[in-house]
Amino acid sequence: MTISSSLSTPNASSSNALAADARSLDALKLAAGTNDPKAIKEAAKQFESLFMREMLKSMREATMKSGMLDSEGEKLGTDLLDQQFSVQLSGMPGGLTDAITRQLTQQMTGAATGNTGSTPRSTLSLGSLNMGVGGSSRINPTASQSGFVSQHGDAAERVAQATGIPASFMIGQAGHETGWGKSEIRNADGSNAFNLFGIKAGAGWTGKVAEITTTEYVDGEPRKMTAKFRAYDSYEDSFRDYARLIGESPRYAQARATASTGSAAAYATELQRAGYATDPAYASKLSRAINSTLQIQRTQG
Repeated sequence: MTISSSLSTPNASSSNALAADARSLDALKLAAGTNDPKAIKEAAKQFESLFMREMLKSMREATMKSGMLDSEGEKLGTDLLDQQFSVQLSGMPGGLTDAITRQLTQQMTGAATGNTGSTPRSTLSLGSLNMGVGGSSRINPTASQSGFVSQHGDAAERVAQATGIPASFMIGQAGHETGWGKSEIRNADGSNAFNLFGIKAGAGWTGKVAEITTTEYVDGEPRKMTAKFRAYDSYEDSFRDYARLIGESPRYAQARATASTGSAAAYATELQRAGYATDPAYASKLSRAINSTLQIQRTQG
């Protein structure tokens, strides 16, 4: 169940909605701006769930630094467990939900009367809550990152609606693969190949090809190699081909399953496990890129 449906029809099942669904953040902000007390209360609960998840994530990362839970499987399992706990712990009487509900209601009332008081409307933004725990989630995006996210937002969202892969996941990965647009794959004549995801042209590819020198990791060591990559007619074609690859290949079945959880870390981990890239640190790098995208989208939204 998406957040938008749980907010529009609050009921017993809405308490089990996954607050971290990356595709539902805009719906959450929209619902928080309504005058329906039930929708405001549910939005407040989801805000608290997001906050709880960041707090649990911060605690988990501190534990991992001590040498515990080192395997990727344990990290993924713990991350998913954090999500469940964040949903279950939110909404308790006297907790953050009540306080956030009061502030949201005050803001809605102030907006209706033209008097917003001393509390800025941005106080309860998703971005501020996401960065509020221990500073570990605080990201300072560059101008090139922000521009890249804006440039590809519409195309990625159209593909997300059709495939179910969050736009933020795809944009974040495209940003990581291309250095946020600074190192895009070029054809021999210098024209853009529009390949945002570094997808190679294997034996089954019948489309255009761009041949470039790239870095591959062999036994953990970086080596320069010449490889053939797929070339497209537009960036949107690149997004669609990537989504088709993830959506149809059995190799990425687990990554596909984790995409619906909204967990950047889980998705990145499963992509690396499936062998999407040879870089041994690919999962952590990709997770950071996706989280950067999410923060930029919240700021731009």
